Amino acid sequence: MKPIIKIGTRESELAVWQATSVQSLVRQQGFDAELIFIKSEGDVDVVTPLYEIGVQGIFTKALDAALLNYKIDLAVHSMKDVPTQLASGIRRAAVLKRASYNDILVFKGQKNYIENELNNIQPSIFNNQFSRFTIATSSTRRKAQWLHRYPNHQIENLRGNVNTRLRKIQENNWNGAIFAAAGLERIHLRPENSIDLDWMLPAPAQGAITVSCRENDEDSFEAVHLLNDEATEKCTKIERDFLKTLLGGCSTPISALAVFENDKIVFKGNICSPDGKEMFDIHKEIDIENADDLGIISAKELLQDEEAKKIIYSIRNAK
Repeated sequence: MKPIIKIGTRESELAVWQATSVQSLVRQQGFDAELIFIKSEGDVDVVTPLYEIGVQGIFTKALDAALLNYKIDLAVHSMKDVPTQLASGIRRAAVLKRASYNDILVFKGQKNYIENELNNIQPSIFNNQFSRFTIATSSTRRKAQWLHRYPNHQIENLRGNVNTRLRKIQENNWNGAIFAAAGLERIHLRPENSIDLDWMLPAPAQGAITVSCRENDEDSFEAVHLLNDEATEKCTKIERDFLKTLLGGCSTPISALAVFENDKIVFKGNICSPDGKEMFDIHKEIDIENADDLGIISAKELLQDEEAKKIIYSIRNAK
């Protein structure tokens, strides 16, 4: 008789949805599984901005510890939250098929008014002292990209699970807040008053779910590895290689997206100064069979720019 596989998850509605999805898929492979709830540091402190806490592994450390202490057999994560260097003794067992990688703006007010304001990027409107547009996010990446596009907007900190953040939009005098589309769509909470931010590059691996296990646990690895989606695994590896080569942390204003287009992989990446004043980007297309090191190559090419290198060094020194 096969043992019951213990799947570790955070307690938020989104995390539980992700873990429950993995549980269902594992059961379809003929394994029994139960959920074990673990509270992470990121769930305990929902006030301090993530860029002040230092978010490298903030949502994953508790689950990693539970894995290594044999309290759980599998850990389910939003892949964008997982450090590029896994903890010793832990390996990736599967990357599930990716959902939407887009960021979205959930806004207050009339949609046509919001769209007109955001599409009309004119100095007379945005680059003056009278701009009062206020957007909420705790992400340094989203903050930097937003300020690069709208330099005189105000950015407010927004923490908490998706339900809490949606409520805070109504409770505060903000024009809107930025979310990952996948997070809201998975639990059917995306409001009608939202728009895709097609111009904003996502976090590396945004929209993907990953499952980890202990390196020596072949049974748990076997239970989930058949769920691995090769296309998502390849694209997210390229994106995370880009991040790791540039800096290594998910708390930095680094964005990356790799997608399959016909027989090629199209890659876009960028790094911004935290205040959004400077942005350096790269765009490459390459045959799929030659794309294994695309993230590393792109990052090294970006590092040839002395100004981009200054941003990276300043972020490193600030940590």
